[in-house]
Amino acid sequence: MNKKFYITTPIYYPSGKFHIGHCYTTIIADAIARFKRQEGYDVCFQTGTDEHGQKIENKAKEVGVSPKEYVDEIVQNAKDLWEKLDISYDKFIRTTDDIHEKAVQKIFVRLYEKGDIYKGEYKGLYCTPCESFWTSTQVVDGKCPDCGREVHEVTEEAYFLRLSKYQDQLVEYIESHPEFIQPESRKNEMINNFIKPGLEDLCVSRTSFTWGIQVPFDKKHVVYVWLDALTNYITSLGYLSNDDSEFKNYWPADLHLVGKEIVRFHTIVWPIMLMALELPLPKQVFGHGWLVVNGEKISKSLGNYRDPREYIEKYGLDAIRYFVLREVPFGNDGSFSEDSLVARINSDLANNLGNLVQRTISMGNKYFSRSISNKSVIDTMDKDFLNSINHLYSEVEERMNRLHISEALESIFEMLRRANKYIDETTPWILAKDEDKKQRLETVIYNLLESIRICAILLQSFLPTTTQKILGQINNERIESYFIEDNHYQLSTPSPLFQRIEN
Repeated sequence: MNKKFYITTPIYYPSGKFHIGHCYTTIIADAIARFKRQEGYDVCFQTGTDEHGQKIENKAKEVGVSPKEYVDEIVQNAKDLWEKLDISYDKFIRTTDDIHEKAVQKIFVRLYEKGDIYKGEYKGLYCTPCESFWTSTQVVDGKCPDCGREVHEVTEEAYFLRLSKYQDQLVEYIESHPEFIQPESRKNEMINNFIKPGLEDLCVSRTSFTWGIQVPFDKKHVVYVWLDALTNYITSLGYLSNDDSEFKNYWPADLHLVGKEIVRFHTIVWPIMLMALELPLPKQVFGHGWLVVNGEKISKSLGNYRDPREYIEKYGLDAIRYFVLREVPFGNDGSFSEDSLVARINSDLANNLGNLVQRTISMGNKYFSRSISNKSVIDTMDKDFLNSINHLYSEVEERMNRLHISEALESIFEMLRRANKYIDETTPWILAKDEDKKQRLETVIYNLLESIRICAILLQSFLPTTTQKILGQINNERIESYFIEDNHYQLSTPSPLFQRIEN
């Protein structure tokens, strides 16, 4: 039976511009998806765009186009960026997709007929940029606790989702499924700050604007953007459509990756919607931190915004991917700076990885005319080195399964550092002077090539472009650990993987 793995990022609000923080979740999800595919899983990796709401309607009016025209251009920008970042998504959903809109209407009707959605009047505080409702106790100095901008009071007829009905059931589920909300700090925050103080029923329709999915039985109402957006995880799989085979195959999701600012929607509103629909809950929601600049969230208003494509053009795609994946312990906030990026490029990518590949292939070409085989002339100093090679995959796999992505990369780069040290220990340039030690020299070069091959295979999930260059230069893509019998190498001419950056 095939192993399934369904991983999602939140669908992104198309603000028109993307910064490196927007890319953070998607790069991480891509690395996880690639690693699961490498392990033999049938992976479905989904991302997309959240395109309805008052904010979109207002911005479209400002520039004199229809909301659909406005989002179409921005969605293309998003897809172009994911292509530049080599994001290997399997599905890209738009909330304006016909299959999504029809399913949302069916979901709304189903919940209404069940009594979990009812009609009432909303009076309270609303943040238009975040599309979020707040109580007077949740706002901070009259401002949205998420984005810090002004909230305004609204009063309008609305439909509500009975969150309060499912409060006890949700608490019981979270407490009996400790892996459901991760990291632990996010779980404690949701229970103590939002759920146990008492859940208020959620407004799930609006009448003050029209850019949204119509409530089919009350057409002056459009579905509130969060009920609309959250359902993308099942509508994209064909839930309530004529073909729900993908839904049956992949749901429940194995992993929702979300930023910490939207954890409460994904761990309170979304699971309650699923409970009301009598559907299984996702296995895990992981709320990661922000990628910040100078201790502040990246934003145009703070002046610390740059298009990620500028960094890609300047430093290379894999350098950006590596920094994002390696620098930040997943779950915490992390700091992005060009100084730190350059330091990682120089120390890890150029000095460690690049230098090892260049030195090893150059020695193989010089001493053995590009052709290397294992002569099995093993010295005592080889044993720990070869043992590290053989245990590397299981170590990386264990860390990836716990979403310790930075640590998984550290395991690989520690192996690369060990390989560079092995060169100093074995001194191939001295062995080359003694004809009687030629087989020992070939064994040393072979061992180094094996370490490079295995590290490259494991790095494919993180640095896909670079690893193809490495495997092409050593002309060997076998996936076994250290290969004792003849695993012949026919080397190509080495070319630098990363240039040191001096300024």
